[in-house]
Amino acid sequence: MSRQGIAVLGFVLSLASASTATADEEPRRGRGNVFLRGGAGNYTGDLGENVNVGPTWGVTLDLQPLRFLSFELGYEGARNTAKTALLDISLTRHGASGLVKLSLPLFDAVRPFVGVGLGISNITIGGDLRGAFESDVVQEVPLALGVEFNSDALIAGARATYRLLLDENLGEQVENPQGGFIDVVLTLGARF
Repeated sequence: MSRQGIAVLGFVLSLASASTATADEEPRRGRGNVFLRGGAGNYTGDLGENVNVGPTWGVTLDLQPLRFLSFELGYEGARNTAKTALLDISLTRHGASGLVKLSLPLFDAVRPFVGVGLGISNITIGGDLRGAFESDVVQEVPLALGVEFNSDALIAGARATYRLLLDENLGEQVENPQGGFIDVVLTLGARF
């Protein structure tokens, strides 16, 4: 091999080792995450006065095109009960929402975030007075605040989400309440 060939080979090898060192210094990041979540939630406003806190659950797909911006698509469920002298019912909620999240790009390991989006839920009412109430589909505006702790492949976090319920039909059925639904959940996810 000629001197020029050796010089070119040495230059290519030095570029390859420099790019490998740079790649090792930068955290490995996937562009997507899948989260499972679970926690507790309740209705706010007048409806929340008669409804008990209940379990919430969900699964979320999170796509992150930029370090500070991500888009979530998720399914949420919840079950709450209401027991008074006049009624003994359960409220089961199944919903879907899309959320835009903004996070501080300062740290990769710990990322606080805020989010806003749109959603829709079906709230099924069951119990002793089932005939007096009807299930309802409600539109929602979810507002989220949380923090995520990231490692190479796993992500854990906590978040609170308030969902402003835009449909008044359900509210008119139970003494005209106003408000929304709030939940606090823990999340566990994997990066892909």
